[in-house]
Amino acid sequence: MNNSISVIIPTFNRARALPRALNSVLSQTLPPAEVIVVDDGSTDDTAALLGSEFPSVRYLQQPNRGVSAARNLGVAVSRGHWLAFLDSDDEWFPEKLERQMELIERHPDAQVCHSDEIWIRNGRRVNPMQKHTKRGGHIFENCLPLCAMSPSSVVLRRELFEGLNGFDETLPACEDYDLWLRICSRYPVLYVDVPLLRKYGGHDDQLSRQYWGMDRFRVAALQKILGTGILDESQQQAARRTLVAKCRVLSIGALKRGRRDRAEYYGRIAAIHSEQLAGGSGRGT
Repeated sequence: MNNSISVIIPTFNRARALPRALNSVLSQTLPPAEVIVVDDGSTDDTAALLGSEFPSVRYLQQPNRGVSAARNLGVAVSRGHWLAFLDSDDEWFPEKLERQMELIERHPDAQVCHSDEIWIRNGRRVNPMQKHTKRGGHIFENCLPLCAMSPSSVVLRRELFEGLNGFDETLPACEDYDLWLRICSRYPVLYVDVPLLRKYGGHDDQLSRQYWGMDRFRVAALQKILGTGILDESQQQAARRTLVAKCRVLSIGALKRGRRDRAEYYGRIAAIHSEQLAGGSGRGT
């Protein structure tokens, strides 16, 4: 089996954190075929850092277009049979790729593999809540409430990524949630039930701190996948229930913010899908 791996690292003004991420990739017990950093319009000394300290890493620059565009560009120029993503503020354990590829080799039809992780917030380890529990198999319904796989944990087939047209560049956040819905509606996932990375949080430049109401983007992803017609009846009903619940919360939040127009917008979406649930309608948005 061709097990060549391309590692894609998007970054934006993360020159301080980037060496930790890169050193964790370059220390892998199973070295990747290539490491690609895509700089999404940084204004710090990222370029100088890559040139002086990491000459073996392929470095690409683009105007600031967002993390989805950065990852998609990295994939477009890569050559590995498998793709692995790493956020520039995260860190892999040395055996990360080796453990995942060992599991993939035992399941030759596998399309995607992820792992458990350790969370670090403001310098301290924190325990995830029950809703963040990772698992393998057919996890579409587990993907509906929130992102069920971390991009930094995933290894997936190039053909799968390209066949789904990669990350949705119209979504400024929750682009990973959108992609996992599209993947997990079709395929089971492999899962390594031990932590293989550290995720660092609590800093001001995280996307979750830049946008209010992150469920706005999850609602958009849910509407999109419901409109494709690819979900079976059970998946459609589960997706609609989640969509209705999120829209109702967003509508209440919009009212509290004085945004009656947004409240009515999400209220209408909730009403439409509530009717379709009551009528047993599976198709359409």
